[in-house]
Amino acid sequence: MESKKRIFVVEDHRLFREGLKAMLAPHPEYEIAGEAEDGLEAIRLIRKSKPDLVLLDLSMPRMDGFSVLREIKTAMPEVKILVLSIHESDQYVLEAFEAKADGYAIKDSSREELRVAIRSVLEGKTYISPGVAGNVLEGYLDGRKTLKSKSALDTVTQREKEVLKLLGEGYQNKEIADLLNISVKTVEKHRANLMSKLDLHNAAALTAFGFEHGLISTKT
Repeated sequence: MESKKRIFVVEDHRLFREGLKAMLAPHPEYEIAGEAEDGLEAIRLIRKSKPDLVLLDLSMPRMDGFSVLREIKTAMPEVKILVLSIHESDQYVLEAFEAKADGYAIKDSSREELRVAIRSVLEGKTYISPGVAGNVLEGYLDGRKTLKSKSALDTVTQREKEVLKLLGEGYQNKEIADLLNISVKTVEKHRANLMSKLDLHNAAALTAFGFEHGLISTKT
């Protein structure tokens, strides 16, 4: 008998998380390996549970989905990751595949489409929701990646994005240092680098930038 495929759900909205689990429940070939509602918790629990597939939201508190994606794919490249997102723009889709996502599905997809996406990714195929940045992704996956115009955000490192996100969510330097396992001095350096690169001069301006560029989200 073929073993069940273990699926881990990363989603900060409880109703959507419960909906995904309910959708998978009637399928005996799947089992829920675990769930998490923020990025840092997700990394810790995924490392522990070693699932076959992660269903990953991009907009989450404490650490965003892109950071989770990179961390897991670096540490556990065999784990398949299907991004579930509300974002349909080229920027989000390209960044997800650059970070080694195995699939990208839109949250308002039908249950049947999500089941197809899950099955495809588990079979080793790349899945993309129909109509999502089709031309750009087709070129990207064929090795003809379209060059994106350089913006201020492109100069910001992944760690600086993580610090910016946590600052925008109201964490103090010491709390950020503890969450990211770095020193307070390093947090202060990242903060100074952000202000310099983005030409912003206070925490409020950094927070506004984070919201504008989708690095910081609020639960609704």
